[in-house]
Amino acid sequence: MNAPSNDPNQLFKELTEQTEQMMARLSHPDHLASIEKLTEAWTQLASTQWHDPTQWVENLTQFQRQQMNLWQQMMGLPTETQDRRFKSEHWEDQPVYDFIAQSYLLVSDMMSQWAEAAPVEDKDKEKLQFYTQAYIDAMSPSNFAATNPEVLKEAMESGGQSLLNGWKNLLGDVEKGRITMTDEAAFQVGENLAITPGQVVFKNHLFELIQYTPSTPEVNAKPMLIVPPCINKFYILDLGKGNSFIEYSVAQGNTVFVVSWVNPDASYADTSWSDYVDQGVIQATKIVREITASKKINAVSWCVGGTLLACAMAVMQSRRDSGINSATFLTTLLDFSDPGQLGLFLEPDEVDRREAAFRKEGYFSGKSLALGFNLLRSNDLIWSYVVNNYLKGKTPPPFDILYWNSDPTNLPAEMYAFYIRELYLNNKLKDGQLEVCGKSIDLSKVKVPCYFLSALEDHIAPWKATFEGTQLLGGKATFVLGGSGHIAGVINPPHKNKRNYWSDGELGQSADHWLDTAQSHPGSWWTHWSAWVKAQGDSQVAAPETLGSDTYPALYPAPGEYVKVRI
Repeated sequence: MNAPSNDPNQLFKELTEQTEQMMARLSHPDHLASIEKLTEAWTQLASTQWHDPTQWVENLTQFQRQQMNLWQQMMGLPTETQDRRFKSEHWEDQPVYDFIAQSYLLVSDMMSQWAEAAPVEDKDKEKLQFYTQAYIDAMSPSNFAATNPEVLKEAMESGGQSLLNGWKNLLGDVEKGRITMTDEAAFQVGENLAITPGQVVFKNHLFELIQYTPSTPEVNAKPMLIVPPCINKFYILDLGKGNSFIEYSVAQGNTVFVVSWVNPDASYADTSWSDYVDQGVIQATKIVREITASKKINAVSWCVGGTLLACAMAVMQSRRDSGINSATFLTTLLDFSDPGQLGLFLEPDEVDRREAAFRKEGYFSGKSLALGFNLLRSNDLIWSYVVNNYLKGKTPPPFDILYWNSDPTNLPAEMYAFYIRELYLNNKLKDGQLEVCGKSIDLSKVKVPCYFLSALEDHIAPWKATFEGTQLLGGKATFVLGGSGHIAGVINPPHKNKRNYWSDGELGQSADHWLDTAQSHPGSWWTHWSAWVKAQGDSQVAAPETLGSDTYPALYPAPGEYVKVRI
């Protein structure tokens, strides 16, 4: 690659070109097709017979009126906006940039209204709206050096150094194959992340089992096993002192174990969903019971870890294994009839094409999966970093959750294909048609107390869809709804006194009815959950003096080896 020019004008041109190339390389081909899909959708829309063009005419008239007002405002005071992309004083100080921003917002609003008014079916309308919004977000004038006054100011004041720094950031991310969202040098797993004391007491080809050192003289007689998602790493539950769900659970008087999944490569191509259930979750439950000499355990799970746990419980029930005393499901889908915006990527023909590609690789790339999740919130998780890192040449500040977000795991080809087809596309877990470990799964026969925690703004596991799980399992259900989204709604330590949660709504009817009858409480749901766990049996025993057992001795310190493998 040629060395960067010292001419500021040439730098602007080259940086813009490199940014476009970077986005092309970082994006998965499936997602790069979004613009093609948008064009196709709008072409079909234009050729559709509009039975009632009233809404279209009204939107166009409103747009023309607002555009005329904008021209008039250029001669007077700048227009205030609530859009944080244009909140800087630099957009308001110069009328031309204020006009650019306001014109963009007007066109964006018009396109959104047209997509909303399009006479197409519900699912097609969702696609049209999604790809329209993706196009709108990508075309923001804040994303381009020549139309962003903040970028120009940085370049002028630094003598072009900000552009050179941005170039370096860009090349580094191209090499990594992902956008840097945080100061990655500020974190290291095992040093300031995943630091709760413990030992790995078992390891096989799928997972390491970690047992944590107790911090109370007595513990609950029933140990706790945490099953995190295999899509991401477990340390989201152990971010650091004072911000760790695992640390909190230990402090509440529990003997805590966690499954740390392997980060698979092509050699795991044939590893199946049943393998994760039987050689993963069920194997872990057996070892925890053997180490603690307890007949039953309290299980905790999150996201796809909860789906695996539910399948494991059903298989265990069919084997007359009653080793689960209670189960907690954090933002977990058991009924996949409404997967939210993720469903936009799951059309059968797209799944066929994607599966053919990842089966050749032997695994589905965690980077592609992370990018897909980021596209659901592209302004926050893609474009803001393009502007900050590449156009302004800055390093993002340290943020533990975003470091974790950039540390994904691969998924075996066979396991992932089963997950997408049998659960998301065919929804067989709900219908009792899913076969796992040679057994037909019937969740209604699993009759243990279950705690469901969902998040109000969850865009990955929509709360009304996760609510349906309360009616699938056969035991007594407790449902709690937390504020915020898929991550922040779960990681909410009590001492921070943030957000709120709802509980005690009436089950057995719709999610809306439950919320209408629920009570709101300030702060974290963690305290409510801890009290629920203790209510499932609070007999105490002396805390173990050593970790592991004769059969399963401590192997090496937590957080183990699997969690440190990056892709």
